Amino acid sequence: MSPAADRLPTAFAGRLRLPVIASPMFIVSGPELVIAECLSGVIGAFPALNARAPDTLDGWLTRIRTELAAARAAEPDRRIAPFAVNQIVHASNDRLARDMETCVAHEVPLIITSLRPPGEVVRQAHSYGGLVFHDVISVRHAEKALEAGVDGLILVCAGAGGHAGTLSPFALLGEVRRFYDGPIVLAGAITTGDAVLAAQAMGADLAYMGTRFIATREANAAPAYKEMITTSSAADILYSPTFTGVHGNYLKPSIVAAGLDPDNLPHADKASMDFGSSSTKAWRDIWGSGQGVGTIVDAPPVADVVNRLETEYRDARARLAQVSSDFAG
Repeated sequence: MSPAADRLPTAFAGRLRLPVIASPMFIVSGPELVIAECLSGVIGAFPALNARAPDTLDGWLTRIRTELAAARAAEPDRRIAPFAVNQIVHASNDRLARDMETCVAHEVPLIITSLRPPGEVVRQAHSYGGLVFHDVISVRHAEKALEAGVDGLILVCAGAGGHAGTLSPFALLGEVRRFYDGPIVLAGAITTGDAVLAAQAMGADLAYMGTRFIATREANAAPAYKEMITTSSAADILYSPTFTGVHGNYLKPSIVAAGLDPDNLPHADKASMDFGSSSTKAWRDIWGSGQGVGTIVDAPPVADVVNRLETEYRDARARLAQVSSDFAG
């Protein structure tokens, strides 16, 4: 297997403080959050559908590119990360073609795709040198994504917030590495610098971190949502397909607050998926969260979160170096 440094795209070289992508979250991720993440040295991302109209998406991308370019010009030695846009590749997303035209016009560095194999998105992104990483929850999905020509895989494992799979990261990452030697991003209850390092130790190149960034000052989340993140634990997470037709992890207290019984929810399947409609309560009233929520106790600015993650990451490396030396033979 190639060293991690050899697998990372050259577009990321020297631009990251930590091997982290802040995952795109419905409603929560907007320009303020993405810019703060990138300026802090981790890849910031948002779903295209968070911009409620195609023209709004154009404005968001203009703002993000302009502010990051100005920061790079002012501090050329600062590690300012690239940004990403998430596209839902599904028939329910009737904006996909137009939103991709906007992303191509702005030459978005990284497109993160979800659901179906993104062959056409790959062709569009590659036309200007952009990259496409695809969310997968199984080996079969990984194989289909690679057949479509993606540049990297995001393994969304058990414990991840929002739409997530059920496989242990040890199982899925191990099986995918048997046939794929390219960039892998690992998702699933990663909220600390220690967990970021653990993802790398397992063979991933980057960690995918969402829930930790919900509880930040710049996140477009209701104050009650941020507070619920800081007071919840893994026992408060429910895995259900009810709200979008795809299984996802949600905070039980938000389900109760919406007047529903977490133990008696109606069943839904993929045929009911509707990511472009404002009628669905998912994400707005029913709040997503990963199982790592129990490690989060505050909602500071993004810069403070990344500083803390970096300290934890470096401390974990030093601690493991000492442990390793005890077993060197």
